Formats: sequence, structure tokens, C-alpha cells
Amino acid sequence: MKKTLIAIAALAALSVGFLTSCGNKTAKAVDPNAPVTLTVWCWDPAFNIFSMNEAAKIYKETHPNVTVNVVETPWSDLQQKLITSLSANDTSSLPDIILCQDNAIQKNAQNYPKAFAPLDGKIDFSQFASFKVAYGELNGKHYSVPFDNGATATFLRRDYVEAAGLKVEDFNDITWSEFARLGKIVKDKTGHAMISYVGNEPDCIMIMLQSCGTWLFDEKGKPILANNPILKKSVEIYADMIKNGVCETVTDWNAYVATINNGSVASTINGCWIVGTISSQPDQKGKWAVVSTPRVDGIPSAVNYSNQGGSSWIVMKNSKHIDVAADFLGSTFGGSKKLYETILPSAGAIATWLPAASSSVYEEPNAFFAGQKIYKDIVEYSGKIPQVKYGVFNYEARDAIGVAMAGILSGEKSIDAALQEAQKNVEFLMGY
Repeated sequence: MKKTLIAIAALAALSVGFLTSCGNKTAKAVDPNAPVTLTVWCWDPAFNIFSMNEAAKIYKETHPNVTVNVVETPWSDLQQKLITSLSANDTSSLPDIILCQDNAIQKNAQNYPKAFAPLDGKIDFSQFASFKVAYGELNGKHYSVPFDNGATATFLRRDYVEAAGLKVEDFNDITWSEFARLGKIVKDKTGHAMISYVGNEPDCIMIMLQSCGTWLFDEKGKPILANNPILKKSVEIYADMIKNGVCETVTDWNAYVATINNGSVASTINGCWIVGTISSQPDQKGKWAVVSTPRVDGIPSAVNYSNQGGSSWIVMKNSKHIDVAADFLGSTFGGSKKLYETILPSAGAIATWLPAASSSVYEEPNAFFAGQKIYKDIVEYSGKIPQVKYGVFNYEARDAIGVAMAGILSGEKSIDAALQEAQKNVEFLMGY
């Protein structure tokens, strides 16, 4: 009995020592003052990288132990590195946070469901524009923190429009056929094409589709490129604008930017992030205006609001600091008016975090746009954008539309035949 009591006492002492030791280790592991470095991959020094660095400064004011290391990584390189690492099941080289283009989030999340940290309960998603939140939602969980606003608008050269005997207001809340008609007047009177796009990219068509609340896949994810009346109508409008000289097509993105900066076109219809490109030409100050996006004729669901581009922040599941990374994003991109007041005038980064719109910065007149309160207008547009699901094979479907347009514009194929071929190609890639 005595030996038993001694054994029990010894075991108790060991247990206390063990628990104390574990307690000390646990306390050390969650030490809020322990140095933490968050590595972030993103691209574009003047926009995304600048914004992330400003967020890091703000967070460090209250979390001096947290350092954010931003690594410039072009989008194509980032996506390739991500896929390579995840396919090899080796995440050791991946960062804590990545920036992901919105139209790639669904594919990445579905292909690698265990690679990204769900952020429910860590981020208040109700404070973001709903269309933006939907891009990062999969199976009832949210994987991305919305960042830049991709709300589209018609950015007009006020001087060209007025030289043609028209007014800026003539272009607000109109249909695409009306836009083409007015564009023909501008072309005839000034010699400038109304708009431009990269020839092998279907950006204009994608803008039209989202403004109608539809996309290239049905609710079950099956492609709907053929026998899609809204897509066909959009293709017809776009093709007609090109054939009539209203729309000028160029070979690549740099050439597209050049048409805006050198004044060869009278407008651009794109995501609001194009403001930075437009504003880079001091000699054009006061010559621009902003109105809503045209809507597709004859489609009951069509509205004068759409989205083009945009990206969101994602926390990687392999991160050793998931909670810190989530808190950092929630406290800055999802909780700091100061951040958006800093990055708006410097980078043109318009928020999809709704409380930012109440900031006085959004009310300030923009001298480059002749004193128009463009940021206030664009934020209002963003709240009216129809929500769509891009789907897993979004890039493949977009590419198929681009190929179809090449055949249509060359006269080699009819619209129906080209879209039917695009349908078959996407079905093949999807394994149908």
C-alpha cells in the first residue's frame, strides 16, 4: 500500500511538471509579442504592391511585432508557381498571402481545396460588395478578402465628344447600339475611333455578359457558348462596332494603353483601375469624364453596370501564421478607412469595402476629370453590378470566345458556326 501511495505521489508530481511544462510551451507559442513575418506575393508596384505596403505600415502601428515582406511576383509567374507547388504537394516555398485574380479564384479553390485557409469568422464579408465576395465563395466557405474594385465605366474624352457636337450626358445610361451610333458621329466628325480593345481578347463581350447577369456556364457549370442568345447578341454588337470603325482593335495590352495615352480614341470602357493609366498624361488634364457602361439592347436583365478584372487576397493554408494573416487583412483591407484614403489618390485603388465610400476622399472633385466626383460615382456603380459565377474553366471559355471572334471578323465563319465550334472545344477540355 505504501509503495502504491509513493508511486501515485510520484506520478502526480510528474503530471504537474508535465502540465506546467506544456503550459509554458503553449504560452510561448501564442506570445503576442513574438516577431512574425508575413510574406506576400503580388504584382504591380504602383498599385497592388504600393497598397500592400501601406497596409503593412498601418498594421504595424498597433502590431509592431508583425513585418510584412512583399515580393513582387507577376501574375502569370505567381499562378504558375502556385500550381507547380500544389501539384507536387510541396508548399514549403509558398508565401503566407497571395493576390489572386478574381476570375481564377474558383478554379484554384476547386482544384486545390486544401491549399487555402477559409476565413469565415475572421473577416466580416457583409461589409464588402456582394458581387466581389461571391468570387471567393465555395461550398459555403469564403477564401478571399476582396481588394480592388473592377466596376466598369465609360471614360470619355470630353473634348472629342464636344468637338463632334455632342455632350457627355448623351452617353450616360444608354444602350450599346446608341453608343455605336454616337461613336459613328464622333468618328465622322473628329476622325477618332470611339473605343479600342485588344483584338484577340473578348474583354468587351465579357463586360456585356456580366451586365446582363449571365456568363459562359449554366448553374451546373456546363458551358453555354452555343445557343446562348445573350452571348450571340453581344458578339453581334462588338463585331458591328469593329466593322463600322467605331472600335479600333490592337495587337496587345501595350498598344491598347497607347491608344488611350496618345489620344487616338475618344473613350475606353474598362474596369475603374484604368483611371491610373488615363491620369498618367498631364496634358489631358480636364479633358476626361465618366459615365455609366452601356447596356445590351433587348435583354430584360441588362443594366448599365458591369465588372472587368480585379483581384483579392488569399491566405495560404500552409502559413504558420494564419490567424495573424487573417487579422492583418481584416484590420486593413477589411477595416481601415485610413488605408483607402491613402491608396485612392495615390494609386486609384477604389474600394469594394463599402464603409470606405463614406470617406470624404471619395467626395473630392477630380481635376483630371474636370472636377467630377468620379470615385463617388464609381462606388455607386459597383453596388449595382450583377453577380455571376466565373466557373472553373473561365479562362478556357474566354480563350474560345477570342478564337471565335477571330473567325467571325475574318469572315471565315458565321457567328453561329464560330460559337458552336467554341462550345465543342470547351466541352472537350472539360471532358464532356
